[in-house]
Amino acid sequence: MAYSGKYRVKNLKKYRGNLDNVIYRSTWECRCMSYFDTNPHIIWWTSEECIIPYRDPVTGKLRRYYPDFVICVLQADGSKKTIMIEVKPQHQTQEPKVQKRKTKKYINEVYTYAVNQAKWKAAIEFCKDNKWEFQVITENELFGK
Repeated sequence: MAYSGKYRVKNLKKYRGNLDNVIYRSTWECRCMSYFDTNPHIIWWTSEECIIPYRDPVTGKLRRYYPDFVICVLQADGSKKTIMIEVKPQHQTQEPKVQKRKTKKYINEVYTYAVNQAKWKAAIEFCKDNKWEFQVITENELFGK
């Protein structure tokens, strides 16, 4: 399977958004799409359809964050819960360990972590305002590690 591509939605009534532009950027995202598309407890789902403004902590510029997914789940008690989901590798959810040598790789990891934290803080506030939940899903949740 390619690391990125277009996902073909099977349950057209469940998807909210542009059916011609459902793009996955990793095999993990593709796996989530397939699960959302076929799981009977997922009422509806979207992929990168929600826009959340955030301030880039490095440049100070206002940017736009497109979370990977928003899903609406039918819970066991019959209630519905809306969840915004970001799919990331576990190592990007943890602050990089301070290195003696400031290599290009280390600087990139620090920047990525800082930007992710800013995005997720904005997403958490957005979700609170809308009575949604925000979750970051890593390989631990996807593969039961």
